[in-house]
Amino acid sequence: MPTEVAFHFNAPDRVGYACRLLRKAYLKGARLWVRVPPEELDRLDQALWVSQPGDFLPHSRQGDAPELMRHSPIHLDTGAPDPAGRQVLVNLCGDLAPGWNGFARVIEVVTQSEEDRQLARDRWRTYRVQGVEPLRHDLASAAP
Repeated sequence: MPTEVAFHFNAPDRVGYACRLLRKAYLKGARLWVRVPPEELDRLDQALWVSQPGDFLPHSRQGDAPELMRHSPIHLDTGAPDPAGRQVLVNLCGDLAPGWNGFARVIEVVTQSEEDRQLARDRWRTYRVQGVEPLRHDLASAAP
């Protein structure tokens, strides 16, 4: 079965949006690999501890014990994704994730910055060349 790819465009804040997205997916029982730029790893890790008052999203991050990684529904990493035991890849990086097609679903989070949008256009074209027609979710039009 081919991988479903969805682009979530116009995220006002990548980390804030990722927290909401991960919370929603976690509550639906998904197991996720989050590919995050190194400079945003600590910020996302911290945000998952306090995303909503009294709410903690269980997660692991690169360098944690293998046992913790295996049992965590959400894993944060800056390296190449490992689809073992995970259905969803959330890509917060500007390039195509290696091994993306090992996941059932890929979610690409794109901010409003022109640089990020251009990188997303490049990834979109690459997915299409590889036979995948990405879905588009414009967060700006979904806002109240």
